[in-house]
Formats: sequence, structure tokens, C-alpha cells
Amino acid sequence: MRIITVNVNGIRAAARKGFFQWMVRQQADVVCLQETKAQVHQLEDRVFWPRGWHVSFHDAEKKGYSGVAIYSKRKPDKVITGLGWPDMDAEGRYIEARFGPLSVVSVYLPSGSSSEERQAVKFDFLDRFMPFLNRLRLKRREYILCGDWNIAHKEIDLKNWRGNQKNSGFLPEERAWMDDLFGPAGYVDAFRVVNEDPDQYTWWSNRGQAWAKNVGWRIDYQVITPGLQDAVQGTRIYKTRRFSDHAPLIMDYDYVL
Repeated sequence: MRIITVNVNGIRAAARKGFFQWMVRQQADVVCLQETKAQVHQLEDRVFWPRGWHVSFHDAEKKGYSGVAIYSKRKPDKVITGLGWPDMDAEGRYIEARFGPLSVVSVYLPSGSSSEERQAVKFDFLDRFMPFLNRLRLKRREYILCGDWNIAHKEIDLKNWRGNQKNSGFLPEERAWMDDLFGPAGYVDAFRVVNEDPDQYTWWSNRGQAWAKNVGWRIDYQVITPGLQDAVQGTRIYKTRRFSDHAPLIMDYDYVL
């Protein structure tokens, strides 16, 4: 089973850069998108509805903002949109597709980099999200939570970690939250199961020459329940072409969808 996750930073912009032509060649079973920045009625072009794929969106109410989507080769048994939180669901941040005993989620955590107010929103999201994730563990299901989590967990996960310790995305409180996620909460960072190398990034600032110099952050994850840990086979971050300021994270699992 191959699963891809990518923050497209605008699904229409990514389409213009050839994302969907690339996607359909990847032999993926499920593709999770974040920050679609569109609403379904704006996506009438056939490029957004490739033949043989099932498509589900959770759009933000505000045009040109946030939004998540799941593309899958198999039709989901059920699709769940939203977390049940009116404020965050209005921003289109969570969609879950169920395939038998497996759930694949596309999730887009808030960024706090634009203002102190949005950082407060991010902390509030984290405070509510951990109990939600703990409840998922009580269900008799396996989960793959794909998405832009907007947090680099450890020093190895961003180039300039020393200079970013007071910046959103690498704050001590955010990193401690990730410690809990991959500690007491019992979830697993699928990428690190098979790749412990440094300089593995999924996002690069548009400032300076961050992309050219590989001055990046690893903030896109596939977070899995521990029952799937032994199924992780391999991973790669696709950087040959750029569809967004994020790169697609591709994971292969020994699992039949």
C-alpha cells in the first residue's frame, strides 16, 4: 500500500504545475492533500477528478483558505469530515476515509507564524486534539494520520534549529506536545521507522535560497498507530519537481487495502 501526503498550497496552483499528471503515475492507493485553498464548486475542470479515483473534500468556509482532501483508488466505506469543533471545522482541517479496519486521515494543523493570535489558536487546537487522538486509540482501528502538522519535532527535523527555538513550529511547548504524541499517546512517526537521516525536509521557506540550499523543515508526517509500525517498508520525499513550497511525502506499507 502506497500513501502520499502533500500540502499543495493551493490545489489549483498545484494542478497548473502538473501535480495531477504526476500523482496518477505514482501507483498510490491513497493521496492526502492539505491547504487546497478552494471549494468544490471551483473545481469543475476534469483534472481535479482523475478517472478511477474517488475524491472527498473538506473545504474551509472562507474562500482561498485551508481545506483538505483525500484521493483514493478504492472507494472508502465511509468518509468523516470535521472534528466536531465548529470553529476548526469552518477552516476545513480534518477528513477521514475508512477502508475496512483502516482509517486514513488528511489533517492540517493551524500555523501560528502569522500572529500571536494564531499561535494561541494553534495551542488551543493542540489542547483539544490530543484527547481526540487518545480516543482514536480506544477504537479497534488502525490509523494513518497524514498531513502538515506545522511542528518540527526534534533538532534533526530542521536545518536552523538553534535560531528557531522561539519561533512557531519549534517552540518548546509544541515539541513537548510531539513528545507526548510519540510517547504516552503511543503513536509512531512512520518516516523515522525507516529513515533516521538528517537533512530530510518537507517544507522550505520562499525567502532567500532555502530550497536551493536545503534549509528546510520536516513538518509533514504520516503518524500511525503502533499496530502498523512493522508494516512500514520504505519512504521518500519527492523533490524532482516542485508543486508547492512543500514536497510530497511517500510511504509504502506492507498492507493490503
